[in-house]
Amino acid sequence: MKTYGKNLIVLLLTVALTLSFSSCVEKKAVNLWENATYTEDAEIGNGQKVFTLSVSAQDKEVVFTVKTDKKTVGEALLEHKLISGEIGTYGLYVKFVNGIEADYSKTQSFWAFLKNGESLLTGVDSEDVTEGARYEFVYTVQ
Repeated sequence: MKTYGKNLIVLLLTVALTLSFSSCVEKKAVNLWENATYTEDAEIGNGQKVFTLSVSAQDKEVVFTVKTDKKTVGEALLEHKLISGEIGTYGLYVKFVNGIEADYSKTQSFWAFLKNGESLLTGVDSEDVTEGARYEFVYTVQ
């Protein structure tokens, strides 16, 4: 009977410690959109070429109609401060889109860049603007 009581106490202490530990390491849910520049669809720019840009993160999407005279998608988006990042070996490594950060070294997240629903082999700064195309940045976590 004494062994049963000791085992019960050890079990209860183990459960209590496990619950208290798990509450300490519980991750706070992050709202990626709290720092977003735009939270609603918008039309930006005044140029002759027109394309759309979809920005998707978590369960939200904002679509931009971009009017530009720039040659590349990257130039057009940089001009309107919709993207920013660091220049690397392969061109611009986009860390911020619409004010939302994706940084692989911090959170194993990155921005996937697509055109008309398909992944691109080029970066945003070397992708020529295609009139009427739909470009996308999708927040992705590995």
